[in-house]
Amino acid sequence: MRDQARVVVIGGGIAGCATLYHLTQEGWTDVMLIERDELTSGTTWHSAAQVTNFGMTQTMVGLKSRSIALYQELRDDPDYPVGYNYGDGGIRLANTEAQMDGYRHFASMAAGMGVTFEVIDARECARRHPLITTENLLGGLWDPTDGHIDPAQLCQALARRARLAGAEVNRHTPVTGLTQHPDHSWTVHTEKGDVRAEIVVNAGGYRCNEIGAMMGVSHPVASMEHQYFLTEDIPAIAEAGHRMPLLRCPISDYYCRQEKGGLLLGFYEQDCRSWGMDGIDPKFSNDLCPDDLDRVTDVLDGAFARMPVLMEAGIREVVNGPITYTIDGAPLVGPIPGKRNAYCIIGLRAGLGEGGGHGWLLAQQIVHGEAQYDTWVIDPRRFAGHATVELTALKAIEDYQNEFRFHFPHEHRPAGRPMKTTPLTPVLAAEGAVFGTVNGWERIDYIRPTPDFTETLGFGFNEVHDVVAEEVTAVATAVGLTEVSGFNRVELTGADMHRVLDRIVCGTVPRRPGRVGLCYLLNHQGTLKAEATIANIPPSPRGGARIWYGSAAASEYHDMDWLTAHLRGDEDVTIRSLTNAQTTLVLAGPKARDVLSLASRGDWSRAAFPWLSVREAYVGIAPATVLGVSFSGELAYEIHVPNESLHAAYAALRRAGEAHGLRLFGSRAVDSMRLEKGFLHWKADILTEFDPFETGLDRFVKLDKGDFVGREALMTRQDAGPTRKLVTLTINTRDAPAHPGASVRIGGRIVGTVTSGDWGHRTGLNLAYAFVDPAVAPEGSDVTVDILGDPISARVIPPAPYDPDHKRMRA
Repeated sequence: MRDQARVVVIGGGIAGCATLYHLTQEGWTDVMLIERDELTSGTTWHSAAQVTNFGMTQTMVGLKSRSIALYQELRDDPDYPVGYNYGDGGIRLANTEAQMDGYRHFASMAAGMGVTFEVIDARECARRHPLITTENLLGGLWDPTDGHIDPAQLCQALARRARLAGAEVNRHTPVTGLTQHPDHSWTVHTEKGDVRAEIVVNAGGYRCNEIGAMMGVSHPVASMEHQYFLTEDIPAIAEAGHRMPLLRCPISDYYCRQEKGGLLLGFYEQDCRSWGMDGIDPKFSNDLCPDDLDRVTDVLDGAFARMPVLMEAGIREVVNGPITYTIDGAPLVGPIPGKRNAYCIIGLRAGLGEGGGHGWLLAQQIVHGEAQYDTWVIDPRRFAGHATVELTALKAIEDYQNEFRFHFPHEHRPAGRPMKTTPLTPVLAAEGAVFGTVNGWERIDYIRPTPDFTETLGFGFNEVHDVVAEEVTAVATAVGLTEVSGFNRVELTGADMHRVLDRIVCGTVPRRPGRVGLCYLLNHQGTLKAEATIANIPPSPRGGARIWYGSAAASEYHDMDWLTAHLRGDEDVTIRSLTNAQTTLVLAGPKARDVLSLASRGDWSRAAFPWLSVREAYVGIAPATVLGVSFSGELAYEIHVPNESLHAAYAALRRAGEAHGLRLFGSRAVDSMRLEKGFLHWKADILTEFDPFETGLDRFVKLDKGDFVGREALMTRQDAGPTRKLVTLTINTRDAPAHPGASVRIGGRIVGTVTSGDWGHRTGLNLAYAFVDPAVAPEGSDVTVDILGDPISARVIPPAPYDPDHKRMRA
């Protein structure tokens, strides 16, 4: 074993082998894999190994397509062919119209990635899979590329190719410790000696938290016992004359695929069981959990009803092994938060099906700093400090019980809630607030009009549509109040605080005391990394001059890592997070100034406190930092309050608002209003795949200000011209919004993809943002947008159809 390597990958399952192979494909050959036992001796060896193209986001579809292309290549390798049943086809069943709407949307989304799905009715499902009945069945989603692969052969093939390129693979080499040095390099301690590495990758499967503990971190990954069995040969399969398609059934919580002359049947039972919560036996390797078929009786009953042939089939073998889950079911692939030169590729519950793509994206991040796609949906930093293994276990159980039931728009499932709250959470709940979650925080979605009001989840406009309309009207005509919990808030102090920001912001950093500005940060490829509100807070009895860097709640770990990575040792700057110490109240509407003036001493006139100002004040008796900014397009104030004083500030604003018709509003109203104003959401419309010119943020870029992160790369991109342009669309339907991922077309040809969509209640327009081909970007261009399977006419319109000159929020 060598004693040094540029990258050491720990773990020899599909995650580790795919990462090692793709690192060599990116040109890094001084790389090493260390495995405690044999390759594939963890979860990989007992995987059902299904390989589908289905994903709920375009990134997930893209990485699965990449896996499939790689696996086809490995299958056809004459020197080491891998057993891969490609193209058996697969059906995801549905028995409700809401599920069928979801499949229609996912088919459109996948089409934007060059993947073809087909939405079929119940009769066609039975024609393609002759073993199923059509009782209680509406239809399904057909994936023609569906299949399964041999897990051991796949991993051995990837390791073989990596070795041929110069990588080293060490089996039977347990890692015993990890030490990080001041230059951020690592020493990997093993039973066979130490290895000095520039970068370490945790690909430890269900032992990922053992490796994490060696780094001083805990990953939100938990394991679940998962059972499947193999049947004896079934004559009807041989009689069919073709391989059976794969089947995934959200109605009865099972899946099946052909295995030789029989079937492999897997279960997602409601009486499920987590695994390894109190530690894992060091000897558990190439091992299984005890069989427990009694636990899956309810699932079997549903499977028998759908596939009566199973009642005549004998069971040949039972497999019960651990599989890993994260809080939201998607894996953790990317930088480990709070660490330098440390990455992970863990929590891959469908590892064999998509592992090739995950390794591909991770290798790009390690070598180039970013991947081909925006990887936020799998970024480990999308969870913050609330993401404990205990919470993950609760969410894993919930996800397991709903394995084939996708999340509907605005669906926030109940397990592990409430996790992060403010002093106002019970107060707002008593006033009818319905909450969603953002980075673990409970945040107002909308205000329930009556105690018995319920929402019907689906992809069309529903009962909440009119509720949101009333909230928007209140904000536009009088005044509204909402709480924005979890808003990311970082304080910078020190003589060099402006210099640091100026080096990583692509535009003008506000320097005048008491002023606020919106800024964008680029990565080294010249594309968009982060969005931040920068507030210059003057010296006061509360502290010296300081800057508040505010950004989306979900960006808490992401932005902190980026900021700290760009500090230099000789600079006088201190950074600390205030995210969990303060909460934001937003007061918005034409009467907002009147309410604030009643609740807070001082002159709040337009002349004394204009738009884009910041001031420390008191709201009632509560200390507050007030910013004159707006995400709604109305006159608005962000009021930042220490959590211990939050209730007092809220009570003062409610009392002051009584005379002005103040009412509460939620984030759905905010989303409607921000679309009308041309305001973008980070990681919805602001993506690392596009630069600020493509995203319509030209006014925030100052190429002549001197050097900043990403400047040279941005200039190169500017010379090459845009690949896409972000546009605003108005869509000709009142039935449903355009959902993220929906395809934009001209004459059937896909020319773009929707990033956000909602109804604009002040303009009466069904609005969407979409990245489209530059030729389609001019205002007045006519297109169609896929809305739940139908091509709906749409037109490119000017951005900010509501008050485009921003007169109302400057009032």
